[in-house]
Amino acid sequence: MGLDVHARSVAAVSIDGVPGELLQARLSPDHDHIRSWIRQLPSPVAVTYEAGPTGFGLARILNADGIRCVVAAPSKLQRPAGDRVKTDAKDAVHPARLLRLDEVTGVVVPSVEQEAARDLVRAREDCRGDLMRARHRLSKLLLRHGIVYNGGQA
Repeated sequence: MGLDVHARSVAAVSIDGVPGELLQARLSPDHDHIRSWIRQLPSPVAVTYEAGPTGFGLARILNADGIRCVVAAPSKLQRPAGDRVKTDAKDAVHPARLLRLDEVTGVVVPSVEQEAARDLVRAREDCRGDLMRARHRLSKLLLRHGIVYNGGQA
């Protein structure tokens, strides 16, 4: 099955193995809601969704439940030429079909500690960038008013 995961909703598409029948649903982003919907499907179930800003919590929960979950690298998903219409349902069907063909390139799901460290590093880099932009804005404002600081480090 394929998921198109967003902060407020999840589009889910399941492909039945034998007849190839599509089963679509609009789910809440609550992990328990997603798990309960997946449990209703005939076994075995494999799930895929694109890596994104929602993180890897869903993949960790599904893998811990014994449900194979592959987090797909968005840059590695092959898109058909000329396929420019984007809907949540189409974005869920495409990775589901690729997973069925075993054509999904997965990313490594980091541990909770690794993801927290990455978040901390990203937050620090953002703060440093904000500080540098503020310093440059202030120095250019002062320069436009003829104030130049020459006493060492700014």
